[in-house]
Amino acid sequence: MDTSLFSSRIVNFLSRISGQRLSQRDITPQVIFLALLIVVLRDIACADGVVTEEEMQRWQTILKRFVSREIKQLTQLISLGMKQHQISVHSPEFLMLTHPLSHSEKLLLISLSYEMSTADGEMDSREKNYLEIVGKQLGIKSQHLAVLEAGFTHQVNVEPDALDEVHFLLDPARFQSADPVFIQAANGILAALPGKLEPETTEQHATQSYWKLKKYQEYRKQLGNYCYQISQLIQDCKNHGILPQTLIGNIAEVSQKIKSQRFRLAVVGEFSKGKSTLLNALLGEEIQPVRAIPCSGTVTVIKYGTEKRVTCRYKDGRTEEIPFDQYKLKATISKDAALEHRSDELAQSDIEEIIFEHPELVLCKNGVEIVDSPGLNEHPDRTSITYKLLQDTDAVIFLTDAMRLLTEKEKELIQDMRYKLNNGSLDEPAENLFILVNFMDMLDNEEDLHDVRTRLENFVKNENLLINTGKSRVHYISAKLALKAIHNKYEDEYLKRFQFFTQSLENFLVLERGKVKIIHSIKELNSLITKVLNWLAQSKDVLDGNIQLSKTAKLEIFEKIGAVSGRELKIRILVNSQKKQAAFDVYDSWQYWYNKLPKNIVEKSISWSSQHSRVFEQKERIKEYTNRFLEELKAELNNWQQSSLDIIIKQYIGILDSEISQEINTLNTEFELIDKSLNTNFSDFIGHDIMEVDTTLFFGTLGRWSVNFLGGMLLVSTGLIFFVPLFVSSINKFTNWVDGQQDTRIKQKIIESGLVKFAESQDKITEQINQYISSIFESKIKSFSAVIAQAIALYENLLEQQEKAHNETLEQREAEKIWIYQKRQELEQVQNRLEVILSKCAIV
Repeated sequence: MDTSLFSSRIVNFLSRISGQRLSQRDITPQVIFLALLIVVLRDIACADGVVTEEEMQRWQTILKRFVSREIKQLTQLISLGMKQHQISVHSPEFLMLTHPLSHSEKLLLISLSYEMSTADGEMDSREKNYLEIVGKQLGIKSQHLAVLEAGFTHQVNVEPDALDEVHFLLDPARFQSADPVFIQAANGILAALPGKLEPETTEQHATQSYWKLKKYQEYRKQLGNYCYQISQLIQDCKNHGILPQTLIGNIAEVSQKIKSQRFRLAVVGEFSKGKSTLLNALLGEEIQPVRAIPCSGTVTVIKYGTEKRVTCRYKDGRTEEIPFDQYKLKATISKDAALEHRSDELAQSDIEEIIFEHPELVLCKNGVEIVDSPGLNEHPDRTSITYKLLQDTDAVIFLTDAMRLLTEKEKELIQDMRYKLNNGSLDEPAENLFILVNFMDMLDNEEDLHDVRTRLENFVKNENLLINTGKSRVHYISAKLALKAIHNKYEDEYLKRFQFFTQSLENFLVLERGKVKIIHSIKELNSLITKVLNWLAQSKDVLDGNIQLSKTAKLEIFEKIGAVSGRELKIRILVNSQKKQAAFDVYDSWQYWYNKLPKNIVEKSISWSSQHSRVFEQKERIKEYTNRFLEELKAELNNWQQSSLDIIIKQYIGILDSEISQEINTLNTEFELIDKSLNTNFSDFIGHDIMEVDTTLFFGTLGRWSVNFLGGMLLVSTGLIFFVPLFVSSINKFTNWVDGQQDTRIKQKIIESGLVKFAESQDKITEQINQYISSIFESKIKSFSAVIAQAIALYENLLEQQEKAHNETLEQREAEKIWIYQKRQELEQVQNRLEVILSKCAIV
């Protein structure tokens, strides 16, 4: 929802309707949506002239999903005002309120109306006509309305494209920036609709079955379904006043993580190593452009989609969907640029990345996204691209050529991959790096085959490069012949080798990556279920009179709520203080390092050497020294990060952690005292959340940031490569020097120009450092605030349950206990099903 469209007219209208003096801060997306929902649900209930008991109950159930404690009274006033002022979908005020809604939010609004229309078991023709009117007012396609009608009236036949579009528009990820209740509501609607129709796989794409990946996706979908069941149970308990609001957000986070789980596979290497052909063999279709000279010009993400679609994301933030047949043109550099080694065309491209979606790629259909990079040896943004590629990557395939195996530049690239995959560690082997040697069909005899294998395996062993130096991480293939065998449907040794590689890759993704994700998700769900079960048991004790609060105890709890809020304020003040001091110290450290940088690089440049001729290969010599400058700058940056930045931030984070731990221990002690006096288990309930304050978050984030930081800074300096012609022309007058003086002059000009270019980025560097420091400290207060919110919710819910039990009759309390028993049984059934998935996952 676009909050910038919350006009003064909307504020004034809702103030008038509610009879309250509202401000812009009072008008939240939740309030706007509720105001519209109240009108639509009321009118749909009255459309056939009769408001049944079932419709009233459904009306209340739907509204309760969106009504939080903070806006409960305001919602009641808006509902009453809408009725009194006879606001309907035809009213101009209704259209005014719909203006800030996104298309997905409008579709969600009409979807809930369809749910309402079938509350009594059928949809009256008058209700259907009314819904069509509302849909027209909201700008909803008639095909989408037909899908909703089919879903809630249990029809089978729906238009596949329209069904896919509705699923896409109601994808919970599209509501990620909104309140969690929108995500829960979208999940509920999707559960009522027919499932997305999977396109039939052609025989051409059935060569690779990927049955383990397929089985993994089935488990993931089952987890998503159980997650929805748990969320509905939690919502029911929350609506009964039994559970605190915070658990709704917890289950929404777990649900979103499960739904968004996918494997990300990056393919990297130098130009002209056969990456595009390898990708086509992996995908079973000639999608990537292929030619003998450098071809790929930008990062391309290949993923599953319900239809063939290509989207360009530009560096200025724009997105554009282009015709499918233009993909190869957009994804390649010009032939002239490739022939002339013009890397400047790559740098000048305005495309950030291309998203390629396809419904029939078996590997992608089973949850794998493939990221194709342009060749890294000639690309001026090589460092920046590789850092971006490796973010959130599950596995990396480095492709090399059997005919030109392990050049010095290629060794450097592979070691750089290992460095980045290990978040800056130089010694540890990479567990998720695969090395593929392509063009094995070009080797004529056994001696050549043996030499290639020996050379690579010695390099891998000597450098401690891979977690497993056996066959599972190193493979020898011919992507061209494997693709040919796939297309012509025959099996030869090259197809077998390729299939052995894909099986190794699949085993890694499922067994070493996927299983961990499944187990972690199940643990999170079981933890939530345990919390709910404990709270239900405690709620029963309240109803039985085993837990009672005296007036004095209630007053103490009110005081504790205030004290808890004070603890959060105290930590926030400390966070701001520590953050500022850390920023000052880091800035001083940076200035000290920056002032010494020229001298350090000049001293290191003395040892720079080149095999290129000083007279006849000046351009190559300058380019090589430019790369050496970039490497030295990288080493200096890395040294500053490890010897200074890390230490400074750890020092201040340590002080903050100590204060947070003290506050948490105090909070835990208070709950233990409550448990002791009331025979409850509050300390166990919140204790888990307290342990979730992630004291290791900083260390993992630091490694990732330093990688991105170095990549960004080196990107600034890669502009130097375009000064090579300038250097050559400016040094031409010294061509009669064939001794070391000319070499020194070249180095001096490169260092001077490079440092000037680097100095231009000082403001940007300072901004990045400050943003990083801020993000670290803010992550701490965010975690602590979550614990505080949980504590307050527990206190408030205890008071609510006491009040409720006090006011209910004996019959009402007995009915409530029966309801609690039923919910416990439902949760335990889900828990048992999760255990079944866990046991099956263990033997995949």
